[in-house]
Amino acid sequence: MKKTLLAAALSTQLATQLFAGGDIAPAEVQVPEVPEVMEHERESKFYVIAKALMVLGNEVNHGEAVLDGDRDYGYGFDIGYRIGNGFALEYDFSYARNTVTETVHGHTEEARGTYYTSSFDVVYTYEVTDRFGVFAKAGYEYEWEEIADYHIDTTDDGFIVGAGIEIAMNESYKFITEYEHSTIEGPRGDSVFAGIMYNF
Repeated sequence: MKKTLLAAALSTQLATQLFAGGDIAPAEVQVPEVPEVMEHERESKFYVIAKALMVLGNEVNHGEAVLDGDRDYGYGFDIGYRIGNGFALEYDFSYARNTVTETVHGHTEEARGTYYTSSFDVVYTYEVTDRFGVFAKAGYEYEWEEIADYHIDTTDDGFIVGAGIEIAMNESYKFITEYEHSTIEGPRGDSVFAGIMYNF
């Protein structure tokens, strides 16, 4: 009987506290932290780069003549696809012109050379921070060279290696600068690029 009365009294007291708005501490709910998404993790698979370039020129032998190309300018574009873990595949195209001096037995002439190049490359990018990265590339290149005044209209192929940096301006655009070396022997020489990347 005493146990029944004690249980009834405790039940009455608990009910009174509930209906009277008694202080009952709410259970703490832990909200998991959402990790910050890095800039490169927000990038899409596809990107395109529009770029200006400077060819550095080169001196090569051509039969009995020596051809010496000077520095000049051009333009190009890259189309890339990111395959993951910092790697991407690229198709690159560029057009450039320069003045080529031909020397034969002490006699010199000048003419304009034009160069169209295409390459397929593998690119690896290391993200130093969420806004700054460094990259290296290597690939196979095909070049068409024309110097009409010297009756030169040839094609050649070889390999390219390059390195550069990228700086994110926002989620869609990056500034790119790059140095590229080609194994093709011609008066075009190596190239320096600067351009803007757009991430789709």
